[in-house]
Amino acid sequence: MIVGGALATVGIGVAVAVAVVNTDNGNGNGNGNGNTTANGPNDLPATADIPSASAKTAPSFAPTTAPPPLDPKEFISSSGKDKAPISPDILFPGSQLTKREGVVYRKGATASTKDCASAVQGTLDKLLTGNDCTRFMRVTYVREKVAVTVGVALFDTEAKATKVKEDWDKKSTIVSLSGDGVPTFCRTTVCRTTANSYGRYAYFTLSGFTDGKDVTEKDKAVFTAGDDLGGSTYEQIHRRGETQAAAAANGQ
Repeated sequence: MIVGGALATVGIGVAVAVAVVNTDNGNGNGNGNGNTTANGPNDLPATADIPSASAKTAPSFAPTTAPPPLDPKEFISSSGKDKAPISPDILFPGSQLTKREGVVYRKGATASTKDCASAVQGTLDKLLTGNDCTRFMRVTYVREKVAVTVGVALFDTEAKATKVKEDWDKKSTIVSLSGDGVPTFCRTTVCRTTANSYGRYAYFTLSGFTDGKDVTEKDKAVFTAGDDLGGSTYEQIHRRGETQAAAAANGQ
């Protein structure tokens, strides 16, 4: 736009100069014999009389900023916002879980109940009911002779799920879930259990051997399996928040 304006200015200067020369020819100024003489440069208009492109102002626009992204955790921290359908097969889809190359866990049985106390043992029953657990889902994965049952408890608020994790006595655990090719495990043997929470979800793992062997601190495969399934549970809950946050951002 600035270059175009400059060319337009040059064009105006030329047009004015030509007009002055033609006017002089018509007035007959000169030596009286009909010859005319063009006026000199001093007859051209002053530079200040010629419009300048720099005098034009560019349009201005009010600055705009993109709205901040929605927080996925906000959508899984209360039952008021966490409205998407949920079930063990939705939270744990597919028939297997691949954590890394060569490490695949086959999915076994699943279960879901509103009677949260029926899926746990020890003091966990009172802890869940005392914080108004609304649903308890379980799923079992197996790899070679190691099986892991994951239990997920739902609450109306993040505060109640956090309280369950903090008040857990580290001895109580969930009831293992057998079936679909997985034999009964961790009912009368020593097993490893963990508890954690994220948003309005408290989740637990129970890991042990399917051949009735007790778990010791040397059984790294059991610890790795429990950590893999616990980490995957966190990822699935977080992904649930991401999906709902993206839908809300798109007005859905």
